[in-house]
Amino acid sequence: MRVESLRFNGIGKNFPGVRALSDISFEVRPGSVHALMGENGAGKSTLLKILGGAYQPSVGSLQIGSQTMAFKSAAESIGSGVAVIHQELHLVPEMSVAENLLLGHMPSRFGLIDRGAMVRRASELLAGLADEIDPRQRLGSLSLGQRQLVEIAKAMSRNAHVIAFDEPTSSLSAREIDRLMAIIAKLRDEGRVVLYVSHRMEEIFRICDAVTVFKDGRYVRTFDDMAQLTHDQLVTCMVGRDIQDIYNYRPRPHQGEALRVEGLLGPGLQEPISFSVAKGEVLGFFGLVGAGRTELLRLLSGLATSKAGSLTLDGRALTLANPRDAIAAGILLCPEDRKKEGIVPLASVAENINIGARDRHLTLGCLVQGPWEKENAARQIKALNIKTPSAEQPIMYLSGGNQQKAILGRWLSMPMKVLLLDEPTRGIDIGAKAEIYQIIHGLASDGIAVIVVSSDLMEVIGISDRILVMSEGALTGEVLREEAQESRLLQLALPRTRG
Repeated sequence: MRVESLRFNGIGKNFPGVRALSDISFEVRPGSVHALMGENGAGKSTLLKILGGAYQPSVGSLQIGSQTMAFKSAAESIGSGVAVIHQELHLVPEMSVAENLLLGHMPSRFGLIDRGAMVRRASELLAGLADEIDPRQRLGSLSLGQRQLVEIAKAMSRNAHVIAFDEPTSSLSAREIDRLMAIIAKLRDEGRVVLYVSHRMEEIFRICDAVTVFKDGRYVRTFDDMAQLTHDQLVTCMVGRDIQDIYNYRPRPHQGEALRVEGLLGPGLQEPISFSVAKGEVLGFFGLVGAGRTELLRLLSGLATSKAGSLTLDGRALTLANPRDAIAAGILLCPEDRKKEGIVPLASVAENINIGARDRHLTLGCLVQGPWEKENAARQIKALNIKTPSAEQPIMYLSGGNQQKAILGRWLSMPMKVLLLDEPTRGIDIGAKAEIYQIIHGLASDGIAVIVVSSDLMEVIGISDRILVMSEGALTGEVLREEAQESRLLQLALPRTRG
């Protein structure tokens, strides 16, 4: 396969009131994996949408080899040998895996879809990437990580010579990540152009040959010698300042027990779960995909119904029939999938912040107090450093980190005793992570009990006072902060051998 280089020449992109990109120029060589890094809102995804034909640049051009491109649609980009795998999956849950993979290219026989040929072709596309997936399965029945692999297989089926990955591992297990890394290495060895967007430093140093850093929609620098690049140099270039300790951990006194869980059983849990968390404590939960951590938080937040066990909050028995009961008791959840379950995408930043506490600020039981809503939104935006043009901006246009901070602002607008955080920094840049860690420690210092679920091992170790490990729906160990080591936590998280 003969592949030529990809070049961005002075790319700029303006939206009403916002300059998303300004004078972006750099080259990506064939036979290399080239990372794009920068804080959320730096312009990485906007550039990929221009490459994929979803956006047209306000100024500048794309160049593949000697040919200048001006994609007016995704179809034109695909037709030119470009495949962009976006963070938000473009799949149809109600259709089968095979139908999703071959949509628009269904094999036919005598004018009808040849379903046998379709399944065989889909199996070929999944081979080596997701062999365990049955092409006849309904796509909606797959895990988020498996659906991500289907999206990757679909992009690769077009035999593209320019392939861009936007946060491809955000929902994958360690085993799935290893498979993806092998696939990307194969694409590189075939001489293709590969662009790779990720906030995970370990992935960048593992697979990439060069890194280009963006900040505030502008090109900062390209590093093309990964052997000479250090983690600290890359972080400093991204955020414009040194970060000695992004976790910002400070020991603090605990103020008595907040929540006690005894013998809890429910969907996703295979054995009874018992633990407690103190006021002012950050309790981390670590485990691999499928360990039952998210399912545990759903039980604690009233989203799922327990089969057995009991909860005690501030020494009093607590029964949760639904999320309203949990919220009324002061147990508040920031969910893993913030776009699907955390935000109201079309509503403004202010509405997303105020929606939880709105019924506490009614006039005559029916009218919302306008001044309170405006003042509260402004207060939370300032306190949490939420980057938005205005409080009335639709939240869907904010970066992931700022959406997460708006969800935190919603709960900070209400009485809180226990905060449940499910993957609070997934898909968020390192600068925004540091801000969220600071918020977490600030809440703990105010006496809030914080439970954090994370698949990022260093994050769990960095922010937690104590760590509980789960595997296959059961608790497998408890580790104090001063005893926390990666090897020990991983050993506790691995599936147990059954006799």
